Amino acid sequence: MRPWTNTTWRRVATVTVTAVCVGYAPIAMTELWPYARPGAPAFGESLLAHAVSPGYVADALATRIAPYRHSLVPMIVHSVLGGLLMLLGPAQLLTAARRRSRLHRALGILFAVTVYASMAGAGLYLARTAPRDAFSGAAFWIVLATILVGTVLSVTFGIFAAVAGFPDLHQRWMLLCYGFLLTAPLLRLEWGALPAVLPGLPMTEINRVAIMHLGSLVVFGALLASRARDRRDTVEGLGRSWAPLPVTAAAHLAAAAALGWLGHAFSGYGTAGRRLLAAYLVPYAVAHAVMALGARRAARQDRPWAREEWRIHLTGLCLAPVLSAGAVVVFSHTPGLDRFTALTAGVAIGCGLTAFGATQVVSLRLMYAREVRRRSAPAPLPVARPTTPVS
Repeated sequence: MRPWTNTTWRRVATVTVTAVCVGYAPIAMTELWPYARPGAPAFGESLLAHAVSPGYVADALATRIAPYRHSLVPMIVHSVLGGLLMLLGPAQLLTAARRRSRLHRALGILFAVTVYASMAGAGLYLARTAPRDAFSGAAFWIVLATILVGTVLSVTFGIFAAVAGFPDLHQRWMLLCYGFLLTAPLLRLEWGALPAVLPGLPMTEINRVAIMHLGSLVVFGALLASRARDRRDTVEGLGRSWAPLPVTAAAHLAAAAALGWLGHAFSGYGTAGRRLLAAYLVPYAVAHAVMALGARRAARQDRPWAREEWRIHLTGLCLAPVLSAGAVVVFSHTPGLDRFTALTAGVAIGCGLTAFGATQVVSLRLMYAREVRRRSAPAPLPVARPTTPVS
């Protein structure tokens, strides 16, 4: 049996993501039909009822009827265009891999316009819905708002990078944007899978478990995709690391302190708190291990650019619990949010925010390297002017 190579893993990952996106597209496009017309068929609800139980789905549907009813048109726009984005994403990856630049550019314009329109629909829903009235409460509302902002900013930075002539940065921002979009199908998969691990919990509680790690999973996946597509060992003009050992060591110490504080805070809420803490820590530990091993392997192989990107994102991951702890303090003083909701929301958004920041640092790193190359390039020789012969 032939061993699995990096190319094989990339193909499997590409096929898997494409299958998830294509399969979710019709689910997204029909998800709100029952809210507009009770009893209307919806593929997602039918599949979920068979996977778990009809009562599990009916209870969740009942909790969302009221907030969706007064924002139904924006939500339909959001969900239908979201289904279209699920199809455009794999198409963009394929055209980029096949170097079909004209088609890639045309689909890219359609993708960006669709993102803005879809997120506008979601923004109207959030603006019209009080956080406490959202599905699963205020914590989920905060997570949705964070994903919305991250998606819009990612596609915007991706456009700027393409216009400025940074195809590698364009690729990173668009992968991050699509990672944020993938939270929708991945959340539905967890609605169907987690009841087997956590039997008896309603979908509202399953939702809280899922948001503990969905942010970290999608941004981690975007990083893996970026690293898989960037084969460069180094970048001319790279210079010294922006994430040297003292910085990464300090980040790890801060992470340990913040994780200890968050763990103690969650433990005060009994089984529910420990369940959410485990849902956060396990994926976090996996992502940390992969990033640390990636940086170490790149150093052994003398690949300074790969090591630099791994270390920048590893530092960002270490700072995620620190940011979450600060967010918990802020949310705890927000009117209408109880301590447990503040804790859940603060932890849920941490990894996504710091991964976004790490991508910004990587972008600045590459732009700085290009500026160093430009300044160090030899000046062009002056062109000698023809002399007029003296008669």
